Amino acid sequence: MSDFQQARQILGARLSELRAEAGMEGKDLAAKLGWQPSKVSRLQNGKQTASAPDIAAWADAVGRPDVEPELQGLRAGVELKHRTWRRQLAGGHSERQKLAIRETDATTLIRALEVSRIPGLFQTREYARAIFDANARFREIPATTEQAVANRMRRQEALYEPGKEFRFLLCEAALYHRSCPKPVMAEQLDRLYGVVGMPRVDLGILPFGTQLRRTAPHAFWIYDRRQVIVETITEELWLTADDDIRLYERAWEWLAESAERGTMARRLIGRARASLDLA
Repeated sequence: MSDFQQARQILGARLSELRAEAGMEGKDLAAKLGWQPSKVSRLQNGKQTASAPDIAAWADAVGRPDVEPELQGLRAGVELKHRTWRRQLAGGHSERQKLAIRETDATTLIRALEVSRIPGLFQTREYARAIFDANARFREIPATTEQAVANRMRRQEALYEPGKEFRFLLCEAALYHRSCPKPVMAEQLDRLYGVVGMPRVDLGILPFGTQLRRTAPHAFWIYDRRQVIVETITEELWLTADDDIRLYERAWEWLAESAERGTMARRLIGRARASLDLA
């Protein structure tokens, strides 16, 4: 049984318990809520995920509005999707990059924070190749680097699609953290320099020493108001609960206040480029 299904069954069991404690049959509760009895059955048996309004209505109908916070917490646990890297990358990086293409295609607005590397949507082929090669060695997975790089380049076509918008924050450290040879990093910084000012792209850089309302915790990507994807060493977290999305939006907005854009952003990129001392 998956973590997702197990969490849904735990929530269902708690809903069933509260109904029973209220001395109600499933059909009675359904009638009170104006639902089909089958919906009550599916929620109790973990066959359907309750929405936030469903939870609030259930708690009120069984006379226990005090337990709504508990139930909403259980619901949030259902909506938290853990995707382990071991499972996702079992066959290499290529398939995960195809998923990234699908998610980007389905999204109008992407807001993201990267702390220590250049975002995939702005990477050059050689920089991406170095990242995929290093990660394949680290995770001891098949090296499907060429396919993964091709898919990453395919994903970047979204940058030129009308109707899409990309707002990125990048810690200045990412301009200096180098997991590739100096010439590759120089080419990557040149590419990033050109990204500043692109139509539909807003790139802000958080300089060393700037004052922040909140520190940058880790990289995250917000897809519309649909989900947030957070990467850890062991897994990806796909967060879809409204409260989680709002919190990450606030984190992005607070950080965005301190970001340098336009000419100053290019100056920071140029300074990092000059530090490579390729002359």
